[in-house]
Amino acid sequence: MFKIAAKSLAIAAAGTLAFAVSVPVASAQRQEISNDMRKCGAGASGPAVHVEVSGFKAATGRVRVQAYPATKGAWLEKGAWINRIDAPVSPRGGKMNFCVPVPDTGAYGIAVRHDVDGSGKSGWNDGGGFSNNPSLSLLSLKPSASKTAIRVGPGVTRIQVVLNYRQGMTIKPIG
Repeated sequence: MFKIAAKSLAIAAAGTLAFAVSVPVASAQRQEISNDMRKCGAGASGPAVHVEVSGFKAATGRVRVQAYPATKGAWLEKGAWINRIDAPVSPRGGKMNFCVPVPDTGAYGIAVRHDVDGSGKSGWNDGGGFSNNPSLSLLSLKPSASKTAIRVGPGVTRIQVVLNYRQGMTIKPIG
């Protein structure tokens, strides 16, 4: 009985220690950052994701780019993002570029939201997109982590995200 109790105590202590260590690390990594394209430029060491966003419905409002761990438990969960860039929309040539550093190599998902009126609230006219550009519908606005997961290596990973907007009863790119 002593061996079983000691083993249970060790497992419980290890679980508590792992929990205590993992919470501050995750919190310390989550931050709103500026869009510093130098971190994705020539000679940048990464790991980072260079996100080219296209398909803006209008040159108004704000755009938000967020990186999440590509896990079922974290993907698109409130407060689970790692880094977030929030900027006014100014699409030169219909595109905007963002550099999103990530803490380590691995699988991540990128979510982009265009708040057309800049209200800070989601509305029917707002648009959005994800890494790997999965198809969306009114019944499926949140693709799975597996559909959006990208592999980020030690350098800079380049991706393109095309924004989707509600058009009648469909969700698709403008044009």
